[in-house]
Amino acid sequence: MKRIIFTLILAFATITLSAQTLERMQWFNEPESWEINGGTLTMDVTPQSDYWRISHYGFTVDDAPFLYTLRGGEFEVKVKISGDYKVRFDQAGLMLRIDKENYIKAGIEFVDGKYNLSTVVTHHTSDWSVIELDKPVDFMWIKAVRRLDAVEIFYSFDDKKYTMMRNCWLEDNTPVMVGMMAACPDGNGFKATFTNFEIKHLPDARRLEWLKKNQ
Repeated sequence: MKRIIFTLILAFATITLSAQTLERMQWFNEPESWEINGGTLTMDVTPQSDYWRISHYGFTVDDAPFLYTLRGGEFEVKVKISGDYKVRFDQAGLMLRIDKENYIKAGIEFVDGKYNLSTVVTHHTSDWSVIELDKPVDFMWIKAVRRLDAVEIFYSFDDKKYTMMRNCWLEDNTPVMVGMMAACPDGNGFKATFTNFEIKHLPDARRLEWLKKNQ
């Protein structure tokens, strides 16, 4: 019986949570104009909005649009993003957020006329890492995998080959707001589009280890 239960748990771990739809998600800082159509989210990003805390610049902002669902435990999330980036720091991507002092945002950021893979990790204060792309891209997939107290961030140009761009800490056993974020710190807004948003449940690694030892 224990072996059957363990097998069912592993099978469930491979199922994508297709019941989650964009329409059931919630807004944090809802933008003035947005649309959900056939699994695609399009938003006019709020002008002069961003997420950042204290370090380097000396200010804190927490006012960019973020469409999210709440998830506990471990999971994998990915989305395809594109944007009509116009001015410095225009950005779009995934966000994992516990509260105003603990969050991760990762995606494309437009800096000095170039496209960059960008990750901001905030634990009271923010840090920022970038990988400059050789040329502009029409779209990009961003994926995050939350395992225990770590989050791995990946990017892909084709949704097949994924390359890790960041590994960072995030408190485990804590519910996380996860979803799609865009920001426009310097400009008057731009249009961002998100498609193929998908969350897949991952069973808790510690529990799986216990089950293996106690079959």
